[in-house]
Amino acid sequence: MNLAGLLALGVGYLLLLALCALAVERGGAANRLARHPATHTLALGVYASAWAIHGTLEQADRSGYGYLAYYLGAAGAFLLAPMLLVPIQRMAHTYQLASLADLFAFRFRSRWVGTLVTLVSLLAVLPLLALQVQTMANAIRLLTGGGSREWLALGFSALIALFAILFGARHTHLNARQDGLLAAIALESVVKLGAMLALGAVALFGIFDGPGDLQAWLDGPGHLAQAETQSLPPAQWRTLLMLFFAAAFLMPHMFHITFAEPLERRTLLRAGWVVPLFLLLMALPVPLILWGTQRLGVDPATTGSAYLAFALSSSWWVGALAFLAGLAAASGTMIIISLALSGMILNHLVLVAHPPIAQPDLYRWLRWLRRALIGAVIVGGWLFYRTVGVHHDLSTLAIASFVGMAQCLPGMLALLYWPGANRKGMVTGLAVGVAIWLAGLWPSLLGGAPWLPPIPPGLETLADEPDWYLVTLVSLAANVLAFILVSLATRTSAGERAAAEACSVDAVVRPMRLPLVAANGLEIKRHLSRALGQEVAEREVERALAALQMSPLDGRPYALRRLRDRIQANLSGLMGPSVAQDIVDRFLPYRQDGPGATEDIHFVENRLEDYRPRLNGLAREIDGLRRYHRRTLTRLPVGLCAFGEDGELLMWNDALAELSGIPGESVIGAHRDTLPPPWDELLGRILAEPASQLYKQPVTLANGQRFLSLHRAEHQDERDAHGGNVILVEDHSEMKWLEDERRAPARPPAISSRCGPPPG
Repeated sequence: MNLAGLLALGVGYLLLLALCALAVERGGAANRLARHPATHTLALGVYASAWAIHGTLEQADRSGYGYLAYYLGAAGAFLLAPMLLVPIQRMAHTYQLASLADLFAFRFRSRWVGTLVTLVSLLAVLPLLALQVQTMANAIRLLTGGGSREWLALGFSALIALFAILFGARHTHLNARQDGLLAAIALESVVKLGAMLALGAVALFGIFDGPGDLQAWLDGPGHLAQAETQSLPPAQWRTLLMLFFAAAFLMPHMFHITFAEPLERRTLLRAGWVVPLFLLLMALPVPLILWGTQRLGVDPATTGSAYLAFALSSSWWVGALAFLAGLAAASGTMIIISLALSGMILNHLVLVAHPPIAQPDLYRWLRWLRRALIGAVIVGGWLFYRTVGVHHDLSTLAIASFVGMAQCLPGMLALLYWPGANRKGMVTGLAVGVAIWLAGLWPSLLGGAPWLPPIPPGLETLADEPDWYLVTLVSLAANVLAFILVSLATRTSAGERAAAEACSVDAVVRPMRLPLVAANGLEIKRHLSRALGQEVAEREVERALAALQMSPLDGRPYALRRLRDRIQANLSGLMGPSVAQDIVDRFLPYRQDGPGATEDIHFVENRLEDYRPRLNGLAREIDGLRRYHRRTLTRLPVGLCAFGEDGELLMWNDALAELSGIPGESVIGAHRDTLPPPWDELLGRILAEPASQLYKQPVTLANGQRFLSLHRAEHQDERDAHGGNVILVEDHSEMKWLEDERRAPARPPAISSRCGPPPG
C-alpha cells in the first residue's frame, strides 16, 4: 500500500467513528440503538487493545498457547461478575465514583490515597499507551515502507485526541451518559473482531487449503516449528492469568467503561458470558495467523515478531484489514484511557492543589481543564513511545504496565472483603509494592540495569526465572504483607469504618441521624453558593431535588440528610470524592448541639429492601421476620407512631394515616414540632408530660370532631433500634354512641320470654 492510501484509510475510519457518535448524539433510531444493552456490552471489548492484535502473536510465537492467558484472565474476571464486578458497580453508581482513585479515596477517606493511586495509574498506563502508538507506527512502516513512522504516529494520535475531546469531554460530570462515545467504541469492537476473523479465514483458506491441509502441515513440515516453541511454565502461566485478571477491572479504561458509564446490573451480569465469548472469538485466529506466516517462511527477525499478521498481505485488502484491526484496537484504548486518566488527574492532582472555590464559571473551567488533560495524556503516551518504547518489544511494555497496575489488587480485594483495612496499611503496602516494581522493571525500560529484589533463602530456583516474574511475586507479596501488618497494628478512624461498611459486599450502611444546620433546600443553596457560586449551587441543588423528588421547602431532617448525601455524590462525579467531601463538610455541616447521634433506622430499612434479593439462608429468614413485624405494626387497627430521642418521627402506620388524613411518606423523618396541627401540639404534650397517657382529648380533624386517647410506651432496652418512644392513638368517637346506649333505660323485649306456643 502507498502512504497516501493508508492515510486516507486511517482518516476515513476515524471520520466514520465521528459520524457514528454524531448520529447517536442527535437522537432518533441511532440513539435508541446506542442505549441497547448489547451496545454497552460490546463496548467492554475495549479490553482487547493493540496487544490483542499484535502482542498476542508475539506471545504465541514465543510460548505457544501461553498467549491465551491474556484472554482467559479477563474472561475469569467477568465470569465472577456477581461476586466481584457487581459490588463495585453498586458503589460507583451510588456514590458517583468515576475512577479507581475515586473509589479508593472514598473507601479510605483520604485525598492522599486518591493522589497516590492516580500517580500509580499514570506510571502504569504510560507503557500501555506507548504500545498502542508503537503498533500504529510500525504498521505504517511495514505496509508502506516509507515515511517517518514517529511523526505519522503523532498525527494519528492527534486525531484520536481530537475525537476524545469532541465526544468524551462534552459533559462536565465524569459519569454522565456518553451514548455517542459508547456507540463508537462498540463499533470499534465489531470492526476489530470482524477483521481478526477475516484474517484468520485468509490464513485458513488462502494460505492453507482448509482444515485438512492445515492438519497435514502441522503433522509434517510444521511439526518442527511447533516443537521449537517453548511452552510457558505453569507458575508463569498462573502469574500471567492473575495479571490479566486484575487488568480487566483495574486498568483505567476498563474501570471507566465497566463502572463509570451507566451500565445496568442486569447488563453487567449478561456481560459475564458475552465478554468471554467475544474474547474467545478474538483468540481463535491468532494461531491460524501464526501458522500461516510459518507456512510462508517469514522470518520474524526481519518482519518483527509482533507483526506476523502483515505477512498475510498478499493483496492490498488483506493489508488494509490488518491495519484496520490494529487501528481499531489502538484508537479505542487510547480514547478511553485518555478520558479516564484525565478525570483522575483533574480530581486528585489539579483540584487538590487548586480547589475550585468561587470560580466564576465552574463548569466551563472544569470542561477546558479536562480537554487539556486529554490531549496531554495522549501526547505523553507518544513521548514515552518516542523516547522509551522504540527500544523495546510489545511484551516488555505490556508486562511492565500490567505488573504496575496489579499493585492495586490487594487494596481492591480488601475494599470489598476486609472492613478492618485502613489507609495507613493501604498506603504502606501500595508504596512498597510500587517501589519494588519501579526498581525491578523500570531501569531496564529506561536503558539501565534493573535492581532485582533479593531472593529469600530456600527459593534459589527463582534466580533463573525471568525478571518480570520475580518482580511480580516479590512486589505483590511485600504489598500484601505490609498492608496486613500495618492495618492490624494501627487504628481505623470512624470515617473509615463507616466507609468500609458502605463498601463491604455483605454490609448494610448504618448512617447516623443528625440534623443539618440548614433548615431546608433554599438554605442549602445559600450555603453552597459560598463555595460554588450562585449559578452552580442552584443547578446542583435543583438536580439533587429532582432526583429525590423533593420540594426545596421540605425541612424534615431525614429528607435534608438524603439531600446532602445526593449533593455530595453529584459533586463527587463533578470533581472527585475528596474535594466533594471537603466542600460538603465545610458548607453543609451537621448540628452538634443536640442529643447524641443514633442510627438512621428508616434509611437502613430502605437499604434492606433493596438488598433483600441477595439475602439467603438464615439472613433471609431473619429479614422475613423483620418484615413480618414491620407489616404487623403498619397494619394494626390502632394508630401508632414512633419518635427518636431527638424528636424525629420514625414511624407513622396506616391506621394513623387514615385517621389523620396525612400519608406517612410525607411526614416520616420530620421533627415533631413541624407536624401539622393538631398533631404537633397533641404529640408534643404526651411526650413532654410525665404521665404516659392522655384520655379522650377532643380534636378537630378533616372528618369532624374526634376524641383521641394517646398511650406512650417508653423503650427500656438501651439496645433498642429506635431509642425513643412509641405512641398508640385510639379513636373513642365511635365508642361514645355505645356508652350512650348503655346509659339509656332498658327497652321491653320484642318477644315474650314465657314458654310454650303463642296463644291462638
